[in-house]
Amino acid sequence: LFITNLLQDRKVPLYGDGRNVRDWLFVTDHCQAIDLIIKKGRIGETYCVGGQCEKPNIEIVQLLLKNLGKSEKYIRRVPDRKGHDRRYAISTEKIKRELGWQPGVSFAEGIGQTIKWYKENKEWWKKLTETAPD
Repeated sequence: LFITNLLQDRKVPLYGDGRNVRDWLFVTDHCQAIDLIIKKGRIGETYCVGGQCEKPNIEIVQLLLKNLGKSEKYIRRVPDRKGHDRRYAISTEKIKRELGWQPGVSFAEGIGQTIKWYKENKEWWKKLTETAPD
């Protein structure tokens, strides 16, 4: 949503003070982890998959603005949701220990590839966003 909004010259929503923390993981790393769990994981077990890359939302928004040549006027501040988690955190120790998995793509590389993909594939996502509110 954030990348497509900015590519369409739309504002992006930022909840509260933007300091809510999320863990970031590149899509191919996620897919590889799922594939590994299916092939080598123990039946009935739960494996947490994460990027070991926690960042506050404001940092992500500022990075996207910079990479897409936009100013902070493209941030639309919205009130934080009641009960909104300040931080989502998981431990990836089990999947690392039991299956030897860990992310292979750095955050910087992954976000760069993601931005590039959205720039190069507008025909794919444009129709999905035509009715999205500003």
